[in-house]
Amino acid sequence: MRVVLSAYGARGSVEPMAGLAVRLRERGAEVRVCAPPDEEFTELLAAAGVASVPVGAPVRPLVTTVKPGSAEGLAQRAADLMAAQFGAVAEAAEGCDVLVATGPLPVTTGARSVAELLGVRYVYVTHTPVVLPAPHQPPPGRRGRPLPPEVKDNDELWALDARLADDMFGGTLNGLRASAGLPPVSDVRDHAFTGRPWLAADPVLSPWPPTGLDVVTTGAWLRPDVGRLPAEVAAFLAAGAPPVYVGFGSTPLGTRAPGIARAAVEAVRDRGHRVIVARGWAGLDAPDAGDDCLTVGEVDHRALFGRVAAVVHHGSAGTTTTAARAGVPQVIVPQGGDQPYWAGRATALGIAVTHDAPTPTSGTLADALARALRPDVRSRARAVRGTVRDDGASVAARLLYETAGR
Repeated sequence: MRVVLSAYGARGSVEPMAGLAVRLRERGAEVRVCAPPDEEFTELLAAAGVASVPVGAPVRPLVTTVKPGSAEGLAQRAADLMAAQFGAVAEAAEGCDVLVATGPLPVTTGARSVAELLGVRYVYVTHTPVVLPAPHQPPPGRRGRPLPPEVKDNDELWALDARLADDMFGGTLNGLRASAGLPPVSDVRDHAFTGRPWLAADPVLSPWPPTGLDVVTTGAWLRPDVGRLPAEVAAFLAAGAPPVYVGFGSTPLGTRAPGIARAAVEAVRDRGHRVIVARGWAGLDAPDAGDDCLTVGEVDHRALFGRVAAVVHHGSAGTTTTAARAGVPQVIVPQGGDQPYWAGRATALGIAVTHDAPTPTSGTLADALARALRPDVRSRARAVRGTVRDDGASVAARLLYETAGR
């Protein structure tokens, strides 16, 4: 079986595809991953032994320079992403059996059109449930197109979201489809999602209630291989008691980054712990070079989190899931997107404390950390650890093999 995986976004979009690709290769599939050309993603896929196809513009410069909430340049970026699906992705998918896509709507709706053009099976997957239309939750909103605050009915909001998607992306998509000899589509969002979307999230951390949407929950897609810790990290861990990890992943913090790093280090020290600060895309750095503080670059969270006292982070799906699997208490400081959802879920499970404001002070963060390190939270984190599955990518690979011919 030949499978092409199309992903565009930050690490949270690309790394799960690497996990699925590894499991598919174990079953004998030929797999190619179409991903942004950022060097870290190319290295990630190469380390997993997966063939990669660079598609679109690098993500990191875009994420770290675009003003939060701004729609400037959005139409052109969307058009470029769709064109890339009809170009490089279509070329990579020629003769394949299945095309699996994740990422923003211009990517996934373009990918489904390519699958239609090539006559191959298409699967839409999301790693967060907040984008899926359902009566129990409102839409997350679209950049530059805020939802009316006076409307409270979720069904009405989702209907509006579909109209916004058509208005923002329908013209470009149907122009590309016409050039390829395909008929127009009238519902861009549902065209991308299909009537049977896949949700690659852990069912304990992110349960999906019964709705009119036939959602396939596979579990989170994790890479099976655990990397080795850098020598300096291993030495730091061996030199004292378990430290607290602080990192915001691919989330940009702009000019707030130095202040947040300083507040985090002061808060951790206030609680009597050492600290590891991960630079991430925000470029966090410890305010001083004390023996109790280490700033690190890329580190495999799965190898590290089981050896720390707590994890202070932004609340992405990947970091929240990895910390939960490690059985370590969390302090989540959500910045936007789906991060408030994951913070709410982890806090509801009793394994995390949510810091409500996106810019913590040393005092507020020290208070949140003190609550996260209570015996009841530690005990609950250890209990939940045994319920978080690690076979999501294997489940997805099996399902693809079982249904490839449908």
